Amino acid sequence: MSVIDPAILYFGTPVALISTRNADGSANLAPMSSAWWLGRSCLLGFGARSHTPANLRRTHECVINLPSVEQVDAVDRLARTTGSDPVPPHKLAMGYRHHRDKFGVAGLTPLDADIVAALRVAECPVQLEAVLEAEHPLAAHDPLRAGHLVAFEMRVVRVHVHDAIRVAGSTDRIDPDLWRPLIMSFTQFYGLGGRVQHSTLSEIPESAYRPRPTTRPLATS
Repeated sequence: MSVIDPAILYFGTPVALISTRNADGSANLAPMSSAWWLGRSCLLGFGARSHTPANLRRTHECVINLPSVEQVDAVDRLARTTGSDPVPPHKLAMGYRHHRDKFGVAGLTPLDADIVAALRVAECPVQLEAVLEAEHPLAAHDPLRAGHLVAFEMRVVRVHVHDAIRVAGSTDRIDPDLWRPLIMSFTQFYGLGGRVQHSTLSEIPESAYRPRPTTRPLATS
């Protein structure tokens, strides 16, 4: 066992394509892999001064498109593109370039969403329409990173999935044996292997996690 100081801690998270609307109404599409879910909430992490955060602050909505391993080439074509014009110096130094038509660069098909104005990605097996709940600055007490990182708490308001990844005979469940998310680990692309073993958590019906309305007593004077 060694003590090390890695520059990043991307131990493995799903890749997402975040679609938002630019100030002129055009579409922006940004790949990222700093995302995690709890219930119907999702936390998205970005560089605080990037283009997608600016769009989120203005529109308060997005679509979180989840590619499978089948879309890896399209994701990689977006990897060093930005909606910012001019390109910020730090991104320019890393080889980023501005592209206005992100869908065209990636070779992906835009679809209208049902609730939000941002666009869905037709090829992605999972498309989550989401609205902004809160913005959280990260690393506020780290003198090197304070002000540079931000997390957006998003509430998922509609879920679209390809029928090919649904549990047969179910109206609202995704089959984890059929869903193959694209994973990023330390800037490299990976996919999931087969199931390792049975999980005792899987014995709990998924419906048990669905929130139920609570009955609260009326206030009395």
